[in-house]
Amino acid sequence: MILTVDVGNTNITYGVFDGKELKCSFRMMSKSPRTSDEYGITIKNLLAHNGIVPEDLEGIVVVSVVPNIMHSLLGGLERYGGKKPLVVGPGLKTGIKVSTDNPKEIGADRIVDAVAGYEMYGGPILIIDYGTATTYDLVTDGGEFVCGITAPGVRTSAKALWENAAKLPEIEIMKPASILAKNTIASMQAGLMYGQIGQTEYIVKKVQEEAKLSSMKVVATGGLGRVISENTDSIQIYNSTLTLEGLRIIYEKNRG
Repeated sequence: MILTVDVGNTNITYGVFDGKELKCSFRMMSKSPRTSDEYGITIKNLLAHNGIVPEDLEGIVVVSVVPNIMHSLLGGLERYGGKKPLVVGPGLKTGIKVSTDNPKEIGADRIVDAVAGYEMYGGPILIIDYGTATTYDLVTDGGEFVCGITAPGVRTSAKALWENAAKLPEIEIMKPASILAKNTIASMQAGLMYGQIGQTEYIVKKVQEEAKLSSMKVVATGGLGRVISENTDSIQIYNSTLTLEGLRIIYEKNRG
């Protein structure tokens, strides 16, 4: 079994794979400061809750967009997990060629999603990740990462609304029953959710037009990806564990 670790701006998501099967997954907040011992003990306890001990693990693979917690996290993983983690970055085999102006600018998490999308569904493919930012990444049928589009995530946009407009409250982010909102909360929900759906449909359409890829697959992941994918025909597949799958695939490509 291997432990996959996706360090995002809001959460750290862990997944344990036995071969290609995801045995369990769990999360903790990434914004809470912790020592290496706190990380290690918490992870060990969460594994134990799922019937897994460190000796069961063949390896650990990590991708991160939060550099300032990596020293403590990696120390905790190595000390309590019993394995030196493999960290996704330059030098690892991915099977994806990054053909942008500056490949080093592309986040490791986006590469991991691109690997999973391409390996699992083939290309050409557009991978959409609805996280702190909403990202759209295009991979050709030959496995080239050729472009990426970045927009504010739904929660990021919502936070900007209630923090910068004095009379707008903090709200639950959900799709209202109708876009014809009749109160403040519903109006914010409608603007956020229908706005994200509209953005998705327009960006997918423009990518198809400019890349001349009318038959490309569109795969979504991320917390709000499910509700958005259920409300548009522009997305064919929703996979909530796409990043963890990408980490598994990269680990397998670099095993040994």
